[in-house]
Amino acid sequence: MLHEQWWVWMSAALLLATAEVIIPGWIFLGFAMGALVMGALLLIGVAGMSLPITLVIFAVLSLGSYLGLRWMFGLKTGQVTFFDTDINDN
Repeated sequence: MLHEQWWVWMSAALLLATAEVIIPGWIFLGFAMGALVMGALLLIGVAGMSLPITLVIFAVLSLGSYLGLRWMFGLKTGQVTFFDTDINDN
């Protein structure tokens, strides 16, 4: 089946990463990282099960990637930036 091919997941990761560049928002990057890890798992032979189990593993990997990105690069509590001047003010 097509969902068991590692190159399909790697291609999906590339497409999702491209979508993240075009439409930024951290959402597609989490999915791209999940697809990349899923492709790597299929390549080394760890995962290769039925479609529902494969999709659940992909969803868990994507959620973990998204939460990891938010934890590393998100704003911390109290890190709000205030601007007192405008760039157009002389």
